[in-house]
Amino acid sequence: MEAVPTLDAAQRVGVLGAGTMGAGIVQVVAEAGVEVIVHDPLPGAYERAKQRISGFIRRRAEKGQLDDEAAALAVARIGEAGSIEELATADLVIEAIPEELDLKRDAFARLDAAAGPRAILATNTSSLSVARIAAATRRPERVVGMHFFNPVPLMALVEVVAGPLTAPLTVDAIAIFARRLGKTPVVAADTPGFIVNRVARPFYLEALRILGDGEAGVEAIDEAMRAIGFRMGPFELIDAIGADVNLAVSESVHEQLFFDPRYRPHQIQRMLVDAGRLGHKSGGGFYEYGTDGARTVPWAVLARRPEGPRPDRLTAEQITARILAVIVNEAASAVAEGVASPHAVDTAMRLGTNYPSGPFEWGERIGLAHVVRTLDGLHARVPDGRYRVVPLLRTVVERGGSFTEDR
Repeated sequence: MEAVPTLDAAQRVGVLGAGTMGAGIVQVVAEAGVEVIVHDPLPGAYERAKQRISGFIRRRAEKGQLDDEAAALAVARIGEAGSIEELATADLVIEAIPEELDLKRDAFARLDAAAGPRAILATNTSSLSVARIAAATRRPERVVGMHFFNPVPLMALVEVVAGPLTAPLTVDAIAIFARRLGKTPVVAADTPGFIVNRVARPFYLEALRILGDGEAGVEAIDEAMRAIGFRMGPFELIDAIGADVNLAVSESVHEQLFFDPRYRPHQIQRMLVDAGRLGHKSGGGFYEYGTDGARTVPWAVLARRPEGPRPDRLTAEQITARILAVIVNEAASAVAEGVASPHAVDTAMRLGTNYPSGPFEWGERIGLAHVVRTLDGLHARVPDGRYRVVPLLRTVVERGGSFTEDR
């Protein structure tokens, strides 16, 4: 393998795709002082993206976040590439096109054929296998995941995803370049969901199980999680993301992890999508949103809210204990499987999802032994595997160890 270019001195970056994510990547690259060329095959896509980016940069200047000269220079660094092949003149090409494997593989094959031998090809995929994308090229050692979070200019995290054949020097180069963009990189293995989309699954799924079993209502669950520092409860967050997007990611992770019951989507997710209740973008999801800003829970969800004095109705403390326990267990599973280090997992979840603390930080605070007892109690009630304690977590507890002691 030839030497990997030192991207801390990169002169030109190419971005494939001028949608929301692509435009955000273009903006942060240009603001970092690097020339960036953009290609999008949709007519007018580049022009619309540059207009939006120019507006965002201008507003930053108006707020005093950039001086006028820096803003003008950033916009001037953005140019159009007439084809995928023209992007190949860059030291680094970042792909940000729709999440369709065949589409990405075709793009990477064309980039590989045209790019110089030292160029790095990065994918912004949030859910697809980096290995399967890299297999379309003759340079898998120079193909890497560079997963930004939306909105790119505001979100600090970048997941740097190493495929099985990605060279360590390539991973290092991308991590260094992410820092040049003002981002915090975390290195993750090429496994379903990487760090954030995997470890975040229990936040939604356990809330849905509690709701589906009639043990607490939508508002009670959301209020309980907000009370311990989460900016939004799980149902508020699903409404913000979109129930269709949330279901698609849940189904993808479940399938890619061989239908492990820990990741099984809930029927309520499918019910909302089938009913067209996708959240904010459709006018309502778990909540109805009035024009006056008022928010109510609709009848379809109210039907699942427990009424009256039921002995199985959960308190706020019990709700949070259950949801935090499954999050910590999932984080331990990711570490056990070599997805990332405990520190990287905590960093990713704080920066990528705005969790008030990382999973292991939570676990240490409430007590890992308490987490294991909670999971064992749930597994005794529902022994289908969804609550099984990850062996690494149990071993750490039995040995009186810690996931955070080396920080």
